[in-house]
Amino acid sequence: MNILVTGANGQLGNEMRIVAKDSADHYIFTDVTQQEGAETTFLDITDLDAIRAMVKENDVRAIVNCAAWTNVDAAEAPENRALVEKLNATAPENLARAMKEVGGWLVQISTDYVFGKEPYNTPCRPDQQGTPTGVYGETKKMGEERIQKVFNEKLKIKSEKLIASEAEGSMVNGQWSMVNGGYIIIRTAWLYSEYGKNFCKTMLNLTATKPQLKVVFDQCGTPTYALDLARAIQVILQKPVQGIYHFSNEGVCSWYDFTQMIARIAGHKDCDIQPCLSSEYPSPVKRPAYSVLDKRSIRETFGIEVPYWVDSLEKCIKNIIEN
Repeated sequence: MNILVTGANGQLGNEMRIVAKDSADHYIFTDVTQQEGAETTFLDITDLDAIRAMVKENDVRAIVNCAAWTNVDAAEAPENRALVEKLNATAPENLARAMKEVGGWLVQISTDYVFGKEPYNTPCRPDQQGTPTGVYGETKKMGEERIQKVFNEKLKIKSEKLIASEAEGSMVNGQWSMVNGGYIIIRTAWLYSEYGKNFCKTMLNLTATKPQLKVVFDQCGTPTYALDLARAIQVILQKPVQGIYHFSNEGVCSWYDFTQMIARIAGHKDCDIQPCLSSEYPSPVKRPAYSVLDKRSIRETFGIEVPYWVDSLEKCIKNIIEN
C-alpha cells in the first residue's frame, strides 16, 4: 500500500520516517519545507488539485496528516486566524475529499485542545462533546467535523453487487473498507520527540543551564512520545476501522511533574524546580486544566499496547543524549 505522510518534517512526521523503514508499505513523505538528509516531496495541502494529482500519480491509498498550525498562542492573533483555519480545517477537508474520491483512508491527527472549557476530572472519551477555548482547539475541532462531513457525503458509485465483487477488503460497519475508505481521527496530547522544538527538549536545556525554574502544576495531562504514536498509526493502517480515537501514553502528570522527571532522567540535579499556578504565566488562550485522554477504544479496536509515559520518556531522552 502506498501511504502519503504530510508534515513529514515535524515531530510526528520524522517518527513516521523511522517506522516506515521496517514497513512493507511504501511511504511518500511530503512537506512545504525541506529537511537536510531526508527525502521530502513538496506538497501544499491547502491546494486540493495538487493533492489529487499527488494521489493519482502515486496511487496513494492512505494519507497520514501530521501537518497543522500548532502555535497555540500565536493562533489567537487576529491576523493569523485565516491561515490557522486554512491549515487546521480546510486542509484536512481537502485530504478527506481526495481520499474519498479514490476509496482511500485518511488518518487525521487531532488534539486534546478540542476539550478544555468544562472542568473535567475524568479521562476525556472519544465520543465526548468537545468544548475548545481557543482558536487552535476550535480550528482542530472544525477540521474533525469537516472530515466527517466529507466521508458522510454520498458518492455516485457502481452498483452494490459490482462493488462487492471488486472489493478485496472486509466489511466494516456495512461498508467495504477497500472501496469506500474512511477516516480515522486520532486525538493526542503533550507530544514530544527527539525532533524539532518541544517541551521535553526545552526542559532538558533549561534544567541543565538554569539554577531555578517555575513550572505550572495546575494543568494535568499525559506526555506522548511521538514514536509511540507513529507505531500505533502503523498498526491501525493494517486493518483500519473508521472512527475517532484517543492516543497518548498511559498515566497522568502536571507540567511540573513532567519537568521533574525530565531532570531526574537526565541527571540534572542542580536546578531548583518549583511549582506555580497558570495564573502566574498569563496566556492569550486558556489551556485545558485536565485533558487526560481515555484510550480504551484504541486498545480494544486495534489491540494496541500503550506504554507508560515515564518508560517512553526514558527512551526518548536516552536517544537525545546519545545522538
